[in-house]
Amino acid sequence: MSKNTIFQGLLLCSIIILLASCSNDFEQLRKQDDFGLKYEKALEYYDKGDYYKAQVLFEQVMPFYKGKKEIEDIYFKYAYTHYNMNKRILGSYYFKNFANTFPNSEFAEEADFMAAYCNYELSPKHRLDQTHTDKAIDELQLFTNTHPKSERVAECNRLIDELRRKKEEKAFAEAELYFKLKDYKAATHSYQTVLKDYPDAQEAERARFMIIKSNFKLAQNTIELTQKERFEDVLESYNDFISRHPKSTFAQEANEIASTSRERIKRLG
Repeated sequence: MSKNTIFQGLLLCSIIILLASCSNDFEQLRKQDDFGLKYEKALEYYDKGDYYKAQVLFEQVMPFYKGKKEIEDIYFKYAYTHYNMNKRILGSYYFKNFANTFPNSEFAEEADFMAAYCNYELSPKHRLDQTHTDKAIDELQLFTNTHPKSERVAECNRLIDELRRKKEEKAFAEAELYFKLKDYKAATHSYQTVLKDYPDAQEAERARFMIIKSNFKLAQNTIELTQKERFEDVLESYNDFISRHPKSTFAQEANEIASTSRERIKRLG
């Protein structure tokens, strides 16, 4: 056995012994009734980034420090231990609870913001359920209303815009799916909803064009008795589109659809 192998083995044993010793020290501390020492150690663990141990000790000392000046610092850092351990739902809960419990605290504004920010970070990709996105938008908006002079207002507005774009993207993707499934009536309604809910949508031009296309497909696939009315809907959506986007890259295809629709209306009398 080489000296290098022996050295590595001894080093590994030393690390294991050290970790076991630290673990035993923590367990002994956890079982003690010295709340002052526990608070002091909780702060040390927190500063070192050992949020699990800090959280355990903060939980134990909270009842003892209730009503004392230290409780704000304890509760605020306790909320952050959840955030820093990627427990965003619990983090949001404890930040919000802190802001409600200590409304006059110097940390209240930051806690309000972090409660909303946790939900922002919980917001998933646009194709998934957007419950946390909606909650984040509501809470970020509430923050700007509650703290209008805060330096964080600009950041909140930026995050709200980002989240709204995500919801817009989801709504547009749903409309696209209806079109691919050849449910043209549902597609038309969904594109119209995108424009109604997001009037400044980045995809507004494409949404209006897709309304023309969906109406046209629907007219082509409907019974002859209602075709004239359907093709008239095509022209109505075309007129709205071309008046808003006369130089659109979709203009040529839209013009062709409109021309075909006019010819079909003439034939149908």
